[in-house]
Amino acid sequence: ASEFFAGADSDSSLVIFMTLRPWKTLGSRLLLERRWLRLHEDRVETGRGAIIDEFHVLESPSWVATICITSTRELVLVEQYRHGYGGFSLELPAGVMEPGEEIAAAGARELLEETGYQGDSPQHFWSTRAEPARGRSEAHFVLVQNATQESDLNLDATEDLRVVLLPLKQLDEIIDRMVHGVHVGALLLAQRRGLF
Repeated sequence: ASEFFAGADSDSSLVIFMTLRPWKTLGSRLLLERRWLRLHEDRVETGRGAIIDEFHVLESPSWVATICITSTRELVLVEQYRHGYGGFSLELPAGVMEPGEEIAAAGARELLEETGYQGDSPQHFWSTRAEPARGRSEAHFVLVQNATQESDLNLDATEDLRVVLLPLKQLDEIIDRMVHGVHVGALLLAQRRGLF
């Protein structure tokens, strides 16, 4: 029997469908284990039966980022050097979640630590996978509004960043300066949903 069949979607366009099946893990070995990541090498069978002898999967902790808007309609961002990218990155305040920590609370904590800002009750509005092809971590996004700076920064020894406030009305220009794709997606989704 063929795996392909034709049908029509809601606007009567012709759509070709294919039956999809999950991959099977035939074997796995741990190549590397460090504080922030684990690297596995899996032997897998694809849904159509092809064998991949060396498929690498990264495990890292889930993280949270916060869209923070001040009482004067400025977006609170951070800029820091990202070694993988090899340059400076304008981003949402973000960080790794603690075990058992609730998403909204983690977003508020990271925001306060990295920027000193606090605002209205944090609202978790989206979770996604930042790199689903090879990564297993989740990315969560929180919105905080009417924020004001309440404290100094409380950075880890390895964190080196600066706080950047930009007018929310310049969102298109802000996004053009950002290189972290999932952060851009979160900003666009929040705007589309009318959250700010």
